[in-house]
Amino acid sequence: MVNVIDYVPGTTLLHRLNPVTKLAIAAAIIAATFLADTYALLGGLLALTFALAAYTHTVPRLMSLLKLLVPLAAIMLVLQTMLVRSGTPVLGFITDEGLVSASKMALRLLGIALPLVLMLSVTKLNDLSNACVEVLRIPYKYAFTFTTALRFVPVFSQEMNAIMEAQTARGVEYDTPHPLKKLKLMLPLCVPLLISSVGKTDATALAAEQRGFYLRTRSSAFKRYPLAAADFAVLALCVALVALGVAF
Repeated sequence: MVNVIDYVPGTTLLHRLNPVTKLAIAAAIIAATFLADTYALLGGLLALTFALAAYTHTVPRLMSLLKLLVPLAAIMLVLQTMLVRSGTPVLGFITDEGLVSASKMALRLLGIALPLVLMLSVTKLNDLSNACVEVLRIPYKYAFTFTTALRFVPVFSQEMNAIMEAQTARGVEYDTPHPLKKLKLMLPLCVPLLISSVGKTDATALAAEQRGFYLRTRSSAFKRYPLAAADFAVLALCVALVALGVAF
């Protein structure tokens, strides 16, 4: 099964940038999305994300994530429209301010989720952790914990699918259209998944300790991650993007 954050090989400029710079790009787009207050800028930031995805050939990854985010955005749109009662009524209890606030919140949900997935798709997790340690001076154990958590996402997803297939073979039907009944069927699966995850986490911790995890320092990495001229230029653009979000 392909995970949305699996590395997509490539030779584009975005692939060649320092991993810290890629994180800065994602952080700048997310910050600008939070700060933006106009539809033009919110839509422009989403268009920028998809333009970068098209440049790096990762659009299918974003589209697969978008299938999950759009229903959540629709639910948030409905709830926010129902909760905001100030403004001029448009239809029943729905007001113009409620529609504006809800639509902007839905756009922000999409805008903050997609950039990070895009940058993780063009960055190897080992490079990400080592660059964070070398450039940002983050302790290695924290960088390792972050990247290991990302690696476990597809593992736990596959484990959940295996448990569901085993239960389906025993006659459990998960294709019910009723959400509450489906939730009731899914809750018992959390116990075997939790037991399996604890076992995998313990095995990973033991393996890391046997390989001298606590002896690793900032200079232990074989590969170096210096910031080049392209990185500084992109970082300047990131600052400008955040300033744009503040202004608009």
